[in-house]
Amino acid sequence: MSAVDKTVRLRRLRRTDALRRVVRETRLDSAQFLWPLFVRSGQGIRTPIGSMPGVFQTSVDELLKDAQRAVDARIGGILLFGIPDDKDATGSSAWDPDGPVAEAVRAVKREYPQLLVVTDVCMCEYTDHGHCGLLTPEGDVDNDATLDLLAREAVAHAEAGADIIAPSDMMDHRIGHLRAALDAAGYAHIPIMSYAAKYASAFYGPFREAAESTPSFGDRRSYQMDPANAREALREVRQDVQEGADILMVKPAGTYLDIIAAVKQDTGLPLAAYQVSGEYSMIKAAAERGWIDGERAMMESLVAIARAGADLIITYFALEASAVLARR
Repeated sequence: MSAVDKTVRLRRLRRTDALRRVVRETRLDSAQFLWPLFVRSGQGIRTPIGSMPGVFQTSVDELLKDAQRAVDARIGGILLFGIPDDKDATGSSAWDPDGPVAEAVRAVKREYPQLLVVTDVCMCEYTDHGHCGLLTPEGDVDNDATLDLLAREAVAHAEAGADIIAPSDMMDHRIGHLRAALDAAGYAHIPIMSYAAKYASAFYGPFREAAESTPSFGDRRSYQMDPANAREALREVRQDVQEGADILMVKPAGTYLDIIAAVKQDTGLPLAAYQVSGEYSMIKAAAERGWIDGERAMMESLVAIARAGADLIITYFALEASAVLARR
């Protein structure tokens, strides 16, 4: 090593916590987090999800308590998923103006108007077969016939007061269809956050328990993306941009950091990443067994997602991570 080389010691800026903080390249803020919540009809309901410790299905009155927690923690917003009382082949409960999502949106915006409310738009929670759209007689999801149903759901959420509509169905051309429907209904000001690159992932299992949306047959690989494909993700997001998406999303997050980085570089649009149920549950399970430091693993996973390029992080850790950030 030459004399000049010896003057370069990268460890100097790692020596103390104070030094590490001031040179930190990626910073988290609770305002980056969207907290997914599951709402159903009824009163006084707070049902724990067995595969997701700390996550619940709640009635609207209980969800308002979570909304208060989100406001107090200065979390960026909440993302609502509905569990209907009744399901049918067309998922007609999805656009029910008195359904749990619409009721929750109205209640939250009445009590906490400053809290950002995002609603998931999809059919899987509402259909009796658990797929994300109408089925053909052969049992395939009918892409084009599903678009009008998604539009009815999106408009119903906008009418209830949702701040952002987030379609997760992965039907082709649904962004343009929803944009036209929202505009025609007088909601041209409502942004669309598209699940633009949503992969057919093995990490969704716990969510399907929480949302009661497991398909009754087959799987969703005919409309969600193949995990092996990266270039296709850019085709998906470019199409959504062209059709009017305001915010893009990559889902899952932790195993698709390369996709997050590529989408951010390619589009420059606001980008969300969904740290999905399986990612959350794995960290929780390992921490419960003492195999990892749960808090450090949680924060490291979130930093990695932000470092890859995500502006917003949808995470079940939103409340816990905000508490960690508040004491740092």
